[in-house]
Amino acid sequence: MWRIESPKLIAGLTRIVRDVGLAEDLAQDALVAALEQWPESGVPAKPGAWLMATAKHRAIDRLRRDERLERKHQEIGREMEVQEGQQEGDDLLRLMFISCHPILAPEARVALTLRLLASLTTEEIARAFLVPTSTIAQRIVRAKRTLTEARVPFEVPSGPELEARLSSVLQVIYLVFNEGYSATVGDDLLRAGLCEDALRLGRILAGLVPKEPEVHGLVALMEIQASRSRARVGPSGEMVLLPDQDRSRWDQLLIRRGLAALERAEQLGGALGPYALQAAIAACHARARTPAETDWSRIVALYDALAELTPSAVVELNRAVAVGMAFGPAAGLELVDALRSEPALRTYHFLPSVRGDFLAKLGRHDEARVEFERAAALTQNARERELLLDRAVASSHRDA
Repeated sequence: MWRIESPKLIAGLTRIVRDVGLAEDLAQDALVAALEQWPESGVPAKPGAWLMATAKHRAIDRLRRDERLERKHQEIGREMEVQEGQQEGDDLLRLMFISCHPILAPEARVALTLRLLASLTTEEIARAFLVPTSTIAQRIVRAKRTLTEARVPFEVPSGPELEARLSSVLQVIYLVFNEGYSATVGDDLLRAGLCEDALRLGRILAGLVPKEPEVHGLVALMEIQASRSRARVGPSGEMVLLPDQDRSRWDQLLIRRGLAALERAEQLGGALGPYALQAAIAACHARARTPAETDWSRIVALYDALAELTPSAVVELNRAVAVGMAFGPAAGLELVDALRSEPALRTYHFLPSVRGDFLAKLGRHDEARVEFERAAALTQNARERELLLDRAVASSHRDA
């Protein structure tokens, strides 16, 4: 119940007190009151409303010590007359825009979003990202202090600012999802809880801004990618590559939801944005019953559009993979070799991994082994490292 209610509670309180840090403190006070009273009195019929009323009374008590008492007291009095649930959606949207404000560093946005909107504890966030609890606590405290000192307004931006701020919200949600889907460090390939948190935030956002195609594009991308989660991990926790996955284990409900979200993005009109384009690429895999049926030519075309919209070395590397699958490993290797001097890819383990795969397909197994070993040395994820070292050994045996 707390996981469901606390984001709405913090959002509503932030609108009242205009301080996200104070709002979270008040919400925590209300939780403590509930933990003390509900075991004896029973859970109220409307627990969210009980928590909000309790928190608002705590706000009045705190603001009595403030020189702005009268003005704030009147504001809270008016707020208590607002019909229950009337502004919940608007408040949640405002809280998303505050938590993901560009004034904050990306890692601070992620931590604050998970704290306020996903209701994760500081310890849970730290475990998810394999960093000390104190580090996450400091990020959250500094983020709230930065927002307060900058007097960031509790509002939904409009005009040109809306697009930039919405882009930041989408980026944070996708960062959370990616860390869950392909953990960058540690022993686990997947952290399902982070994927679920990101999906829930994405779905909430899609309901709050239903006419924004890129929001639906991001939801589609996450739904389709998440559909493969069970098939990506073998019986012993080992990583299973896309061509080797048992597609009967793909979650068809998530695929249907993803394809429906992609259709909504397309129906809203205009050119597809980067998330919708990536979702369309994922959809090509989702629609293929076997790896051989994958429409790699269409995937190449979609990567062409993505590269034009958001040019980057990572996009070009993914495009090279698609070209290699559509037109042969020699064509893909030529594109990968052209990217080897890119500074952005110097420590990116996927580059030598892709190069090793193309070399192996071309029968150049000794060179492939070197590339797989280089990729294994670069990755910080134990499961990926195991897979890459296994491929290096397999290449050695073939060369022998």
